[in-house]
This record gives sequence, C-alpha cells and structure tokens, in this order.
Amino acid sequence: MEFTEVLGIRRSIRFFDPDRPVERDKIQKILEAMRIASCAMNAHWLRAIVVYRDEVPAETMEALKLPVAGVIQELAPVHIYCYADLSVIERDRGARPKQLIDVGALNPSHGWSYRFVEEFVWPQLLKPLSESPEYPIPVAFDNGGAATQGLLMAFNEGLGACWTAFNTEAAKEAFAVPDDWIPHYVMNVGYPLESREAGGQRPRPPFEELYFEGRVGKPFRRDETVVKELQAANMLQAPAPLPGRKEEVRELSRKLGLPE
Repeated sequence: MEFTEVLGIRRSIRFFDPDRPVERDKIQKILEAMRIASCAMNAHWLRAIVVYRDEVPAETMEALKLPVAGVIQELAPVHIYCYADLSVIERDRGARPKQLIDVGALNPSHGWSYRFVEEFVWPQLLKPLSESPEYPIPVAFDNGGAATQGLLMAFNEGLGACWTAFNTEAAKEAFAVPDDWIPHYVMNVGYPLESREAGGQRPRPPFEELYFEGRVGKPFRRDETVVKELQAANMLQAPAPLPGRKEEVRELSRKLGLPE
C-alpha cells in the first residue's frame, strides 16, 4: 500500500473480529516501526508490552477495563501497552548521543563532539531535563511519534487498531511494570469486522484554523490543487458519514451481542 493511502485509510477501528488471531510477524512489524522512529538524543523512551487477550485471566481483564474502552479490549485479540521509561537519561548519561556521533548522524559541521556532549549536553541539558517537572512533555512527544509509526504499520499490514486508556494500576500489577514507567495508552489490534472505510474519514477542524504561516493569526492557506492531488492518492478520502454506516454498526452490534 502506498504511504499516502496508509495515512488516508487509518481509522480508529472499534469493531474487531474477536476470533481471528493476529500473526506474530505482523506484531513484530508494528514494534519494528516504533523502534526506528526519530527520538531526541537517541534516548528511545518508549517501552511496549504485547499482551494477548486470551492469555489474560478474566478477573485481570475486568480490572484493566475502563468505560467505553472495555468493549474494544474484549474484541481486539492483541493489546500493546505503551509506556515511557524515565530512567533512560540517568542510566545512559550521554552515551546515546555519542552513538549518533560515531555513525555520522551528528557531526562537527553542526557543532557536535564527544566534548560537547560531556560538557554541555549531559550536564546542562539532559540531566536538568530529567529532573524537571516538565520532563515527561518531550518524552510524550517522542513516544507519540514512535507509537504512531507502529499504528500506521498495523494498517499497512491489513489490520485495524484503536488507542484506548486503561486501568494503569491493574496493568502495573498484572504485567510487572516498573515504578518509574509512565503509562500512555494501549493499542488494541486485530482484524476489522467493520468495512475498510469504517464510515468515512472522521470530522476534523478546518485546515486554516489549525495551521499558521509566519505568525499566529495568519492562516496557512490551503491550496485546492494539493487537496485534489491527495484525494487522487487516497490520503484525503470521503468524509463520514458514508451511506449505510448506521446500518453497518447496527448489524455488527447484533452480530457481536452488543447494545444497539
């Protein structure tokens, strides 16, 4: 599938085939996509725990559920719990930026050297960052990018996926999560029962309310030629609701024994 179409076909899938397992190689591909994502200082804070629904005791599954999200977790055969490991900075003490110097990703042309890492990056940037109450903010930004790459890989592999919240205390106990890991979300993964379009692309705010050029208040003007190009590439698809969506949801709910 072309990259633009992967972006376009992504939906938050909420109706999964509960009886169709996800192949292990596809799960690995999701994790591989996360691993190669960009990350500040090569820190790679993201940690993920792959959990198979059918291997979780019933009482644990009940404890993990939150309202609304519980049905999704019941239907999805695979759950990927994502966390931030905040011990990375203190443990590595600048070693990972040095790896980027070694392979030629960070170079003297841009001011990088071992000495710069040891005298500035570690003591004046990384260490204070790890001690700041705002520390999780850049971590969450990097992890969101990595997790999104994994999400898109799921759709590239013909799967569906949906992020949900979860009971973090129950997960910590069930999956032996370290105390200093910060919970993000769980990616529920499986084969969709709903149509590929899942009712159409979801409503979003107008383009020019979101993006600016040069200064806030000056919208980045949307070029309709580019819009048509992206429509032809299947990135911008028909908006929700597509005809028959309510009937599709009603039929799926009956099939799965869910409220209509």
